[in-house]
Amino acid sequence: MKVRFTKMHGAGNDFVVIDNVRQNLDLSASQIRRLANRQRGIGCDQVLIVGPPDSPDADFRYHIFNADGSEAGQCGNGARCFARFVREQRLSLKPKLRVQAPNGLMQLDTANDGRILAEMGIPIFTPSAVPFDTDKEQLEYTLTVSDTSLAMGVLSMGNPHAVIIVENVQTAPVASLGETIEGHPKFTDRVNVGFMQILSRDEIKLRVFERGAGETLACGTGACAAVVHGIRKNLLNNAVTVHLPGGKLSITWEGNGTAAWLSGPTASVFEGTINLHNR
Repeated sequence: MKVRFTKMHGAGNDFVVIDNVRQNLDLSASQIRRLANRQRGIGCDQVLIVGPPDSPDADFRYHIFNADGSEAGQCGNGARCFARFVREQRLSLKPKLRVQAPNGLMQLDTANDGRILAEMGIPIFTPSAVPFDTDKEQLEYTLTVSDTSLAMGVLSMGNPHAVIIVENVQTAPVASLGETIEGHPKFTDRVNVGFMQILSRDEIKLRVFERGAGETLACGTGACAAVVHGIRKNLLNNAVTVHLPGGKLSITWEGNGTAAWLSGPTASVFEGTINLHNR
């Protein structure tokens, strides 16, 4: 089976994007893993499937798959690449799109200067909805990991996030600690783990260990989660620049009950076709 694809990235967070409007594909988890494999496939953090909507309120529908073949509920950088993709492929030239993501409808706006802003939804703090196994909702939780007690914010941005404030992201044990926390039994659907260094009330540094993908160069929902947690702790202002290994993202959040917004760079890298074994 031949599959046409576009390779894209947002601040280094890279994607294989597949047009399922003009193709008719039903990819298995093993085929997703093959696409994402950096040695034997194309290589990416996530695979994005662009399809027609099944709701009259939406322009498109998209699915997000992690490199391990599991499906994700949301992806901020992927959503912004999605908006660029549908314009470049001339599937739509509308400056504002309503898109069905796995966790609900979201808005994508293309500014006059080409920047793409993604409405990331209202942050969710109810533990059972994250999901996170605990007795009561708190601003911060203490989790014992490898005999060490860690304070972290826990919330959902359409997918689950744990946010840890560190003194220096460069020396933070992102790989080892991220993997351990990702699979901690209190996170019943695994979790993305962000390590945040606060530079000022308007700037942070961030590294994110994404569930199903490992550490990535950037994570849009992770950037939103970190900024939201910092604002709730009164450490950050409502508009924050996030420095990630792959580049800068901008996050705004006006507080409880409002949606977080994400903006930053996107790029198309190349197009091609790949042969996949059936299923």
